[in-house]
Amino acid sequence: MASIKISGQKRLVIVSGRAHPQLAIDIASELGSDLVHTDARTFANGEIYARYDESVRGCDAFVIQSHTNPINEWLMEQLIMVDALKRASAKRITVVAPFYPYARQDKKGRGREPISARLIADLYKAAGADRIMSVDLHAAQIQGFFDGPVDHLFAMPVLLEHFRAILDPATLTVVSPDMGRVRVADIWSDKLGVPLAIIHKRRDPLIPNKVTVHEIVGEVNGRVCLIVDDMIDTGRTIVKAAEALKSAGATGVVVAATHAIFSEPASELLQSVSIDSVVVTDTLPIPPEKRFPTLTVLPIAPLIARAIQEVFGDGSVTSMFDGAA
Repeated sequence: MASIKISGQKRLVIVSGRAHPQLAIDIASELGSDLVHTDARTFANGEIYARYDESVRGCDAFVIQSHTNPINEWLMEQLIMVDALKRASAKRITVVAPFYPYARQDKKGRGREPISARLIADLYKAAGADRIMSVDLHAAQIQGFFDGPVDHLFAMPVLLEHFRAILDPATLTVVSPDMGRVRVADIWSDKLGVPLAIIHKRRDPLIPNKVTVHEIVGEVNGRVCLIVDDMIDTGRTIVKAAEALKSAGATGVVVAATHAIFSEPASELLQSVSIDSVVVTDTLPIPPEKRFPTLTVLPIAPLIARAIQEVFGDGSVTSMFDGAA
């Protein structure tokens, strides 16, 4: 009786949605790989279609999509791509969502509200995803919404390397723009060996994107302040914080954020005289019209590529950040 031989060779497949193709190209380049071409199109009535141009049977697939505006269209496209992989017999499917969609709706703040971040995790699971990879989740608890492994990556090492080269720790203070970011800002202050300040603010729950700054806890007079946040949407929160810091005697204000959502009028507001510079990563596409002279964009592809390599090789993603300085 003839024996059946099965090759144990694993195959890495990287596919990309249409939201931010350059990021996927950069990630594939870091891995020394090519993207598998996807025939993706949108029909006249808005329906999305996706088909892969080569076999993906038995592969370890990573579906990259950046959830920028129009966010619902790109989310649907990624779900359809996952479904296509599942039905084409991919062995393992990882959703790579550098900016997790609906991450701000992670709990019920008031009655009769949805927990949309949980719904997104359920949708990924229903589509056929085996694991999720994301960068700087708005709330760490989102990891528990998905019934499977979640690789939570941190952009901090990328941003820290940049600021260590340009900022003097002797005159630097790390600032949390609100109480929700204190833990992250505290880690930043530890890594840089500088003091921490906190801005206490109040938000009107009935008016979206409306913020009132109240008071600053910590010493900022005569110091350069580094505001750290996970995302910048309209920029109003950051500008209010910067104005409060300058009013309190800060000599400079630098802003660091992972996700540059930059909804209108962010690009205009962030050029405020209260902000000296803004540093973000390219987890989301930033078109030329949304860029401005004081903006620096750092590449996130090397970080994501390294995480993909660890997952594909059954290595440790945690080891990428343990003790990371």
